[in-house]
Amino acid sequence: MDTKTTAARLEALGNETRLDVFRILVRAGREGLPVGELQRRTGTARSTLSHHLHKLIAVGLVYQQRDGTTLHCRAHYPAMEETLGFLTRECCADEDAVRCDAESDAA
Repeated sequence: MDTKTTAARLEALGNETRLDVFRILVRAGREGLPVGELQRRTGTARSTLSHHLHKLIAVGLVYQQRDGTTLHCRAHYPAMEETLGFLTRECCADEDAVRCDAESDAA
């Protein structure tokens, strides 16, 4: 996972509608939702929803799968976990160094 990919995913989620869509799909679980149900839950026009879904698909956070005439949208959990991991992987890594610097400055 690199900074460029993470930035693109966060940019996609920076839109309120796309964030809502993604959260709905995450809540839906691995089975996802048909586009029609996703449209009903968001109250978004079909063409607008399609635009937002394509942005989420382009960055790898969502994928679609056709089942007969029904198009299902699903959150791509590995991409979500990868993005969250990138953000949290080094959490507090410099905490001891910062504390040590502050203590030596105080002495």
